[in-house]
Amino acid sequence: MTASLHPTARPHRSTPLPFGEHLRHWRQHRRLSQLDLASEADISTRHLSFVETGRAVPSREMVLRLSERLAIPLRERNTLLVAAGYAPIYRERPLDDPALASARQAVELILKSHEPFPALALDRHWNLLAANAALPHLLAGADPELLQAPINVLRLSLHPRGLASKIVNLAQWRNHLFERLRQQIAATADPVLAELLAELQAYPLPEGADETHLEGEHLGVVMPFQFRTAYGVLSFISTVTIFGTPVDVTLQELMLETFFPADALTGEVLRKLLSPA
Repeated sequence: MTASLHPTARPHRSTPLPFGEHLRHWRQHRRLSQLDLASEADISTRHLSFVETGRAVPSREMVLRLSERLAIPLRERNTLLVAAGYAPIYRERPLDDPALASARQAVELILKSHEPFPALALDRHWNLLAANAALPHLLAGADPELLQAPINVLRLSLHPRGLASKIVNLAQWRNHLFERLRQQIAATADPVLAELLAELQAYPLPEGADETHLEGEHLGVVMPFQFRTAYGVLSFISTVTIFGTPVDVTLQELMLETFFPADALTGEVLRKLLSPA
């Protein structure tokens, strides 16, 4: 593992659906009737119906307005634009693209500044893009296959041959990760995430796993996490940061996960591990 940023493989895309089918899918996914969406977008229900059935072609502005009202992610907004016959307007570039140099530098600065505590950058499918020097110290004992790029941190965390047996509050941590995935799926309708959730839910709990539940959980804000290591049980709280108002697909999908020590022992161990010899 290195601290450098590198792109991950992109999934295969199927043949685009007609715009109307995309729109109907997102409207139903958001649990809106045609009347609800037409009212939100300030158009007639009749016109919206014609757009969904392909009897009317939406303008570029209409595609963007409907996408905004449906809170569709930037990647999927591009898909809708293409399906309607327009060019995509939201750029998607790997983080090592020169145009994203300032964003990449910001990410690297955050990761480096968080040392000696672990921090990592993830893409939309939870594949590792970058990590600081603290993270490798927590990966000892994981199956080498799970550490081959692209490293999926959810699979690495919960797989029986990964880190699952080292997580003290595994059941609590699993439920936390599952809920985050469900929220992502609800927001993005991403089939890859749905498949990942099903895979993770099928993993058996390691032998001897208990139902330890740590205090201090605040949904959507912080999550307590205890990890068995050769240096003793380390205690963390985990937080996630995303870019606030990006206009780039890559930046919208980027997540930064940072771990803070929850007790003095953890802070002391991590400082020693990263201190110069």
